[in-house]
Amino acid sequence: MTSPLNRTGIAKTLRTIVWCASFIGVGVNVQAGDDIGLRMADSVIPEREQVPVPLPDTGETCGLTLEQLEQMALSSNPSLQRAAALVGAAQGNWVQVGLAPNPSVGYEGQQLGSGGLAEQHGVLFSQEIVRGGKLQLNRAVAGTERMRLEQELGAQQQRVLTDVRVAYYEVLLAQRQIDLTENLIRISGEGSHAVDALYRAKEVGRSDVLQAQLEIENAQILAQNARNRYESAWHSLSAVIGNPMIARQELLGDAAAPPREFDFDQALGRLLALSPEMAAASMSVERARAAIERERAEPIPNVTVQGLVNWQDNGIGGKPDGGLAVSIPIPVFNRNQGGVARAQQELVAASRAVTQLELDLQNRLAPTFERYSNARNQVTRYRDVILPAAEESLSLTRKTYTAGEASYNSLLIAQRTYSQTQLGYLDAVRSLRIAEVQIDGLLLSGSLESAPSGAANPAINAGIQTEPVGAIGLVPQ
Repeated sequence: MTSPLNRTGIAKTLRTIVWCASFIGVGVNVQAGDDIGLRMADSVIPEREQVPVPLPDTGETCGLTLEQLEQMALSSNPSLQRAAALVGAAQGNWVQVGLAPNPSVGYEGQQLGSGGLAEQHGVLFSQEIVRGGKLQLNRAVAGTERMRLEQELGAQQQRVLTDVRVAYYEVLLAQRQIDLTENLIRISGEGSHAVDALYRAKEVGRSDVLQAQLEIENAQILAQNARNRYESAWHSLSAVIGNPMIARQELLGDAAAPPREFDFDQALGRLLALSPEMAAASMSVERARAAIERERAEPIPNVTVQGLVNWQDNGIGGKPDGGLAVSIPIPVFNRNQGGVARAQQELVAASRAVTQLELDLQNRLAPTFERYSNARNQVTRYRDVILPAAEESLSLTRKTYTAGEASYNSLLIAQRTYSQTQLGYLDAVRSLRIAEVQIDGLLLSGSLESAPSGAANPAINAGIQTEPVGAIGLVPQ
């Protein structure tokens, strides 16, 4: 049974432990804004709530420009918020892996059943001292990982912009296709009226009347397909900008603007120089180099210092005493040979990944540039030669048919040729704009298809003690 004197000694010891813990900062919360080195660039701090960019009220006809859609997407697309959060997590990891281990403090009691003859009550202290610059090397590795994720964030921003631009042109051209198919319905209707007049004059047969009605039905089908395409394109656009409930409205812009000039070698050089994918791969190489240095420092042993202050030692008449122990592991068997070898091979893999990415970018650019070249040639020939000829052919054939100098088959062929050339021109413009956007956007697209690569790696703290260090071996026997 513990005596009142012993209970008093224990109480004093516990009060001492609490005072020491409060003195070294145990339980102190770090508030936001405290100077702990945790700082992120404003461009990568995730917002708590994203508010769509308001459109300027000009009092004029409502319409959205490409620039407004891009700003809305950059503000609301969740993939960007996720990528920014990963950068913030990497910044937090950079802070954490550079922090020194906490000291530990505890109560020590020995010979408690000796009836007060040999009881010992004291306070334990211990601290691990990290050597070899491991903490600084930890932050070097974590810092390069954070920079890699910043490049991934830049790549995701470009993916969003590319997707917005592609969807913008899809909607814009769908609007044009609706106008075109409605014009085709009008042309088919005019042809049908002309056939009806000739049929009443008994200059054509019933088959011509039926064929004219079929042409109107085909034009109606094309018109409905155009409206369906517009709905689909608008749904894609609203998803990419992060606002699925946005009201449908006119998009402002000219999808039929002159083609842009691209040269393959220049486009490839720009791609290799500016691609955030290349920058992220280069950061992976730097991270691998920093990891080698960290693994090489791992065998440098940390020093653990442990102290014991006995508040009361009845074995020596109740006087205080103490003890001190300093320990250091000896790297005899484990010198982190495997860790160094692994880090070296990871550097080789990261370096080869850069070369692989360079070839992959060229491989991805080749078919995109082919589509651009083909579409540019088609658009130019449609605009300069085919469309004017088809329109003139239709006009002349209608006049000769009305005058009874041409058969209905000739008029039908002219109408179908006009319809096919107009629709073919829009398809060529669509392919051209998408290829231009992809080349200009560094071949980055698909912002909603998959999560951006580069999830934050676990904290790099191998060999660093982060839990309280025990005091085994300090207790007097």
